[in-house]
Amino acid sequence: MTTLNRAEAKHLLQSAAASLTSRFPSPARPLADPPVGSGLKPVMGNYGAPVLGHVLSSMTQPLDFARSRYDKYGPVSWAGGVGFKVVTLLGPDALERVWINRDKAFSSERGWAPVIGPFFHRGIMLLDFAEHRDHRRIMQQAFTRSALDGYLELMRPGIARDVDTWPAAQSFPCYPMVKRLLLRQAAEVFVGTSLGAETDRLLSDFHDTVCGGQAVIRADVPGGAWARGMRARERLQRYFYEQLPARKQGDGTDLFSMLCRSESDDGARFSDADIVNHMIFLLMAAHDTTAIALSMLIFELGRNRLWQDLLRDEAIAKPNPALTIADLDGYPALDAAFNEVLRMYAPAGTLFRQTMRDTEILGHFVPRKTQVAVNVYASMRLADWFPNPDTFDPGRFTAGADPGLVHRYAFAPFGGGAHKCIGQQFADMSVKVTMHHLLRNFRWSVPRGYQPTMTWGTGPTPADGLPIDLTHTLGSVSR
Repeated sequence: MTTLNRAEAKHLLQSAAASLTSRFPSPARPLADPPVGSGLKPVMGNYGAPVLGHVLSSMTQPLDFARSRYDKYGPVSWAGGVGFKVVTLLGPDALERVWINRDKAFSSERGWAPVIGPFFHRGIMLLDFAEHRDHRRIMQQAFTRSALDGYLELMRPGIARDVDTWPAAQSFPCYPMVKRLLLRQAAEVFVGTSLGAETDRLLSDFHDTVCGGQAVIRADVPGGAWARGMRARERLQRYFYEQLPARKQGDGTDLFSMLCRSESDDGARFSDADIVNHMIFLLMAAHDTTAIALSMLIFELGRNRLWQDLLRDEAIAKPNPALTIADLDGYPALDAAFNEVLRMYAPAGTLFRQTMRDTEILGHFVPRKTQVAVNVYASMRLADWFPNPDTFDPGRFTAGADPGLVHRYAFAPFGGGAHKCIGQQFADMSVKVTMHHLLRNFRWSVPRGYQPTMTWGTGPTPADGLPIDLTHTLGSVSR
């Protein structure tokens, strides 16, 4: 039996998507007729292939698909997706409408429920309105400056240890190695476990939980990704519940311990179930999206050697191996490159909502119980807002350049409004500490003309392992 790798499987899916599109052309239709006299326009789109809709095209060619819909229908359109219709939003004006949500018409909980709800039930991103606000106020105590200092103290040794073990090699599998590094870091910094069999079990269960949420066949079929994810989620729940009593009594600086002790200014604290649910969600949010951003930053620097050298000079100028948060503020070139990668490869690529009542988006009528996809990834790759959007140009974010002057949500990789990512500073720390060690000890490149095969996970994800040619610098700098 021949086994296909992810890149080959993606090629087959792309061919299948093109074949279905050509065999089942679908004319534009309104999602729903606006109320008479409302002055609103209908949302236009089409379903696509029977049953599957446009799922294959949106998964295998997400950027091309989104741009073609934008060119044809504008910032608000709808498409079919395995038995239901999804309204997709593109561009900063449409994103702002949903994120600010002044009329409270858009539910995050209901939007995410059919996507990742069974695996990340009642995580902070899956809560709404007053409940979300109250949970965030408690959780914020686990992301204060002093808490971040504690996480950084735990983070530095593990990142240095793992990067030190990376071998100089051709076709070094960058993406899986970055995922492994960040998973181990999450186990140590978020859960507070030392390396060993327990950590390996946790990481395996967590990996299966994330994959379950991304499963194409969304049913508890024995042996399938969904089933493995459900069993893994159950084991993670048992583990965290068993650990709760000791963590509540201890004084650990890992995130798990901090959530057990966190309380809002008015004394509110999380229930045991809240702590467990938030831990499972935050583990996903902390590592999966950061792995995409860090891997794609390494890729872009591999084919933009001038920027790589500039960042290396910046890192070598920082001789202190015990980096503090204040030290991490002094990397302007790395900040610019990281922001540009977040723009190009938004790791939280699509965010979901569901309408709780009839409402409007940019003058279009959207009925109650409509699934809404906020396409952050493609929005930041539109030439309307970023000239030459597919070109890696950190100069967009250097001193004096501010995309926010164009539109406050032209650059918004961490979302906006009440649900803006609470872990933004933690992600920034993870990337900067890793890049500090990598730049001081390695050089790397990718073959001329190489483009990674991308698929869709939490966002645009390398499907071919993202191979790079990795070499030690002459006289590697002290870590």
